[in-house]
Formats: sequence, structure tokens, C-alpha cells
Amino acid sequence: MPSVDEQIRALTAGAVDVVSEAELRKKLERGTPLRAKLGLDPTKPDIHIGHSVVLHTLRRFQELGHTAVLIVGDFTAVVGDPSDRSSTRPALSKEEAEANAETYFDQAKKILLPDNLEIRHNSEWLGKMDIADVLRLTARVTVAQMLERDDFEKRYKDGKPISIMEFLYPLLQGWDSVMINADVELGGTDQLFNNLMGRTLQEQEGQEPQVVITVPLLEGLDGMQKMSKSLDNYVAVTEAPATQFGKLMSVPDTLTTRYFALTSGASADDVADFTMKVERGGLSPVEAKRAMARRVVDAFHGDGAGESAEAEFDRVFKSKETPTDIPEHLLDDGEAVDGRIRLANVLRQAGLVKTNAEGKRQITQGGVKIDGQAVSDPDATYAPAELQGATLQVGRRRWVKIRVPGE
Repeated sequence: MPSVDEQIRALTAGAVDVVSEAELRKKLERGTPLRAKLGLDPTKPDIHIGHSVVLHTLRRFQELGHTAVLIVGDFTAVVGDPSDRSSTRPALSKEEAEANAETYFDQAKKILLPDNLEIRHNSEWLGKMDIADVLRLTARVTVAQMLERDDFEKRYKDGKPISIMEFLYPLLQGWDSVMINADVELGGTDQLFNNLMGRTLQEQEGQEPQVVITVPLLEGLDGMQKMSKSLDNYVAVTEAPATQFGKLMSVPDTLTTRYFALTSGASADDVADFTMKVERGGLSPVEAKRAMARRVVDAFHGDGAGESAEAEFDRVFKSKETPTDIPEHLLDDGEAVDGRIRLANVLRQAGLVKTNAEGKRQITQGGVKIDGQAVSDPDATYAPAELQGATLQVGRRRWVKIRVPGE
């Protein structure tokens, strides 16, 4: 077993907040496994590598013999976490939350170890609370305390609405810590207030307060805003290796070492070595980015996957060849009019663009090809049979092969 100092170094590597290291040391010195909690609300069906930053930290707890407690917030997702938001977020339906939660386990297990893993749904305890329980919970904090949170304070000053339900979210998340008797809670920097609420409630319940460790929020591929599916600047955990590699090669050079440190699962020593090589010119910007992309792809698809993805990337983007593994899309010919369907609609159906209007815009800008030939007419239509087996390409990284029903 590593020494306490070595454990602290590993567990807090890359952390922004540690509240507090002295308390973490005290817990580790007892020599008994800690219960490290991470809550994930299934607001979307997919996890992107921005989420993996905190999952890699949780895995380090597992590797040191501690128990990872992954809480799927199937109940709190229905409430809606207002963290880091300037407006009220619509809550999910129970059915939406449950459907999204089903996909989270397999994705999280791409990073977490099967041993020392406890998976819980917070509906186990929150779903059993009645109105009297909720009122007793709300009595533990004041409105003034809630308004200390940055996003609430800003919205209040700007005259933007804050629902009472949103005030409940930090309390419910904090109560999760009480119910599983967490020793440590992990989260992004936007979760600091919520995680500290867990400490408050644990102390009120006579438990030793959890240590709070926050990790950075990862910038998206644009290098500007936080990684987000809604901003289309993300790399999904479940994407094919070649797709991940291609996306990672578009990361701004200034973020290469940050992506390596936060998403590859590399040890603190490996991160320090990589950073030193980049800063001293031992790796050119392109070499560094390729090394980062290989390491990140390996983290999600196994050793060697990054090297294979790199070879595919070079084959497609250097030699301008078609990828070897293109997803298929079964055409919905119900959108055909007079036996013909707009290409823009097909692009939207296949998930290559979000809307028909975006499809037309991509065609106008010369970004759409059918079997390697650019299409210039934004109103182009085709008989479904003409598209059977056709390869559609949008931009440099989005490809799909069309199948037509009955063909």
C-alpha cells in the first residue's frame, strides 16, 4: 500500500479545490478503505470525455483500494441541477431520466474498475421522502445561505427567476452523502457549493463531514466554452476510435497538455514528463497532439486502439481515402414527396446535421459530398433508390452509408 503522502498526491492530482487536505490525511491514516462518492445526473444519454475527468479521479481511489460509490441521480435529474446556469433548466420526466440512466453504467465502466465499485440510484431514498421529510430538510438552511452560490446570486441580482425547486437540489444532493455515509465527494468546480452542502448535512446528522475534491471543467474542441453536446464541441466516450482521434486532432495546440492531463488517465509522473517534453520542444505541436490523441483513445478503447485510429486518420485525411468503418443509416423514405427526398432531409435523418436548414447551409458551403462528389444545390432531391449504398460526407469527420428499405 502506498504511503499516505503518496496517496494524497495521487488522489488530488489536478484538483482545483480540496476541502480539506488535512481531513483527507486524517481519514487515510486510519488505514481503512474510504467511500468516495460521485453523483451523475442522467440529463443526456451519453457521457463525453469532459465527464471522464472526474471519473479518472474516482478510478484512482479504486486503484488504491478505496470504494467508488457512483450515484446515478435518477431522482435529482427530475428536479434539474441549476449549477453554472444563468436560467432555469427544464426538468426531465421520470421516463427520460430512467432511459438515460440505463446507458450510464456501461459508459462509466469504460473508465471505472469493476472491483471496489458500488452503484446506487438516489431514488432509493429520495423517492421515499414525503412532504414532511422535505420540509424538515429545507429547515436546515436559509435563503441567504442559498444566495451565496454564484449562479443563484447572479440570477437574483439580474432579476432572473429562481424556482424553489432549484433551491432543493443542493439539499437533495447533500442528503445523498448522508445516506451513503460518504468520506469523500468528487465533482467539477461547478459542484463546489452542492458538495459543501453535503458536509453541512453530515455534520448535522452526527457524521464526520466528507472531504470535497473538485476537478477542472474541460474546455470543448473549440477551446473556448465548456465541453457540451449542445454546443457540438465534444468527444463522446462511446464514439469510434477513429472518430475520437480525428476530433482530438482539432483541439487547439494550447490545450494539448491539458487534454493529456485531464482525459487520458495518465499518472501524475506521466503528465509531468509529457508536459516537460512539450515545453522544452522535445515534441512538436503536431507530435504532441498525436501522442495525446493516441493516449486518450487507448483510455477508452484499450491499448493499441490509439495507434490504429491514428493510422486510419492518416489514411482518410492525408490520403483522402474513405474510412473503413462507416456507420449505416436506414433511410426513412416517408419524407419523400412525389417519389423524391431532399438531400438536406437525409443529412438530418442520418444525424450528420441537426436541422434541415443546417443541411442546406452545409450543401451551399460545399461541405457535402455523395460518393466523393461535392453537391452544390441546397434543394437537391433524389429518388430513394438512387441513394442505396451511397456514402454521404459532411465536413472532414462525418460519414454515413445509406441503406434504403427493400433495396
